[in-house]
Formats: sequence, C-alpha cells, structure tokens
Amino acid sequence: MFTFNHFNFNVFDLERSLKFYDEAFGLKPVREKTASDGSFKLVFLGDGKTDFQLELTYMRERTEPYDLGEQEFHLAFVAQDMAAAHERHEKMGCICFENPAMGIYFVEDPDGYWIEVIPPRK
Repeated sequence: MFTFNHFNFNVFDLERSLKFYDEAFGLKPVREKTASDGSFKLVFLGDGKTDFQLELTYMRERTEPYDLGEQEFHLAFVAQDMAAAHERHEKMGCICFENPAMGIYFVEDPDGYWIEVIPPRK
C-alpha cells in the first residue's frame, strides 16, 4: 500500500550541504522546487541506484542554524566498502561517533544531523 519516497533535512546553507552530501555519499540533485515568492527552495538528492531521496529544504529568510534537540533520529547509508567509506569520512573530518563492536559509525553533516554508515547485511 505504501512505499518510501523521501526524507527531509532543513539546512542552513544549501550550497555547503550540497557539497557535503556529494563528497560524503555521492548524492546528486535529481529535482528542485523553488517557491514562487523565492522564500524557500527544495533540492531532492538521489543515489542513482534507488528511488529513495533526501530532500534538503532551504529557507531563504533563516538567520540562525536549526535546533536539532536531542537528535533522536538519523538517516542511514549502507557502505559496500566500509574501509573506503571510513577513510573518506575520516579525511573529511566528519566522523562523530564510532561503534566498532557493531561495525558502524556516524558522520555529522554541516547542520549537525547524524548519518549512520552500516555494512551490507550478510
């Protein structure tokens, strides 16, 4: 009856976020929508393999970063090559938490959102 479509993050600096998601995960814009009055812009990012999209919402009038509260939510990516993914994110300086026992780690995007990186299921 239902299928996943997209997940949204509100971002403070759209260009910085677009650069981060491209560099960290290879996500590219697949569609955009700008409000007729220019007050906001939506950019949907895709991985080129699945239909799932990450929507970045940029509010033009926003003057301060978002308060993410206790951040009891996250997005997750499967990395086919965990060693290469970890090396990339380590070089970017965006790893914020690691759990070697579980074989996972988290990166933090420019707005403070945490993204989990997990190995493929065996």
